[in-house]
Order: sequence, then C-alpha cells, then structure tokens
Amino acid sequence: MRFSRAWAVCLAIAAILAVSLSVPAEAQSRQQQQPQPRVYLLRGLANIFSLGMDDLAAKLNARGIRASVHPYGDWQALASQAVAQAGTGKRRAPVIIIGHSLGADAAVYMGNKVSGAGVPVPLVVTFDPVNPNTASARIGKVVNYYQAGGSGKPVSGPRVENIDLTNSGSLSHFNIDKAADLHQRVIAMIQRPQRPVARRKPKPAATQNVAAPAPAASPVSAPAATPAATPASAPATPASGSSTSSSTAGAETAAAASATSAGTGTSN
Repeated sequence: MRFSRAWAVCLAIAAILAVSLSVPAEAQSRQQQQPQPRVYLLRGLANIFSLGMDDLAAKLNARGIRASVHPYGDWQALASQAVAQAGTGKRRAPVIIIGHSLGADAAVYMGNKVSGAGVPVPLVVTFDPVNPNTASARIGKVVNYYQAGGSGKPVSGPRVENIDLTNSGSLSHFNIDKAADLHQRVIAMIQRPQRPVARRKPKPAATQNVAAPAPAASPVSAPAATPAATPASAPATPASGSSTSSSTAGAETAAAASATSAGTGTSN
C-alpha cells in the first residue's frame, strides 16, 4: 500500500516537471518561427553628416539583426524593395526604419508607404527631423528624439512619442545621432519581442428575455348570501350571487387576457 502511494507521488512530480519544461520550449519555438525584422537606416544631408547611423547599424548587425544604411533620397526605392522582400500572407517580415535629420523625415515617409502596403512596421525612430511630419496610424510606434530649441521638429500622429532633448548637455543636431545612450534605447526597443495583437471575439447578441405575464388573479367570489329563514311551508329562494360572480369572473379573465396580449410584444 505504501509502495503504491509513493509510486503515485513520483508519477505526479514527473508530470509536473514535464509540463513546466515544455512551456518555455514551446514559447521559444514560437519566437523562432516569427519573421525577423529588417532594419533600414537613413542618413541626412549630403550623406556625410549622419555617421551615427553607420555606428548603430554595426551594433544591430553584431546582435544578429539585419540592418543597412542608405541615403535619405533613396527612401521610395527602399520602400518598394521592403514591400517586395517582406513576402506575402499573414506572416510578413516586419520593417523597422531609423533616420537622422533629412533621413528622419524620409523615415516617416517610408514608414507611411510601407505600412500602407500592408507590411507591418512596428517601429520608426527619428533623430531630429527638420520638417514637421505626420506618421500614419498603421505604424506600430514612432519615437522621435529631437531638440525643440534647434533644428528639430516634433512628429504628429496617434502613435508618436516625442522626446525633447533640448536640455540634454552637449547634444546638438550634428551629434544627436551618435549618442551611445540613445543607441542603447533603440536596440532595446528592437530586441523587445513584439506582442501579437489579441483579436477580441465578438460578444454574442444579448437576448432580451420577456418575462411571462403573471397570471391574472381570479376575483374572489362573494359568498352566497344565506337565505333568510322562511316558514317551513315556503320553499327556499335560490341565491343569485353564484351565477353573478361566475359571469363577472369570466369577463375579468377575458379582459386580463386581452390586455396581456396587447401589452406583450417582440422587442426590436
């Protein structure tokens, strides 16, 4: 008896360990099956003042994230290329776009075009854009590092986070793209796993339960009047209250049924 109990406990512990070990393995498998993002970085004016984009791209590639640097004027061709390379179907590879100065403006333009084509764009990061722009609501998130007291402009849109770095020490328009701490923030945002959007199931239409009408109370018939004592020779007169109450009850019951049927309807 003791041996069978000990054996049952061992089996239960083994089952719990098997379940606990399989959950992380399944989560890791799902994460590996998700398409890896493709990162495009866009330089600014003359393609020589935004070398921080090259530094950030090297850091991303060192972490296994495919990233490439381009002139800001190539954003339209890059957008078409990104759409073509993203594939088709429900599991299209996401595109992340980062830019500085005029490259930041182009990053918003490119994000709007790529997301408008149905390719997921979970993140756009801009460093001190020089023109006011509006990001599409199709873009998952836009983070704009800028300096309001200088050349930088805020970005508009429903999913935009503008971070004003005007009072951040020695930062300027010409070195904001090279800030190591901002690079670390961007890398952390890219490496953070994207949570799938939960689709809400439609709620079933509420059914209106029409309460059944309460049965009409039957009127209480008045007790039959006790016939007065009469001489033995005279026959007792039959009471008329029974027939009167019966006819009255029938009329009230019919009226209650008519009112109930008139008041009960189907609610729209």
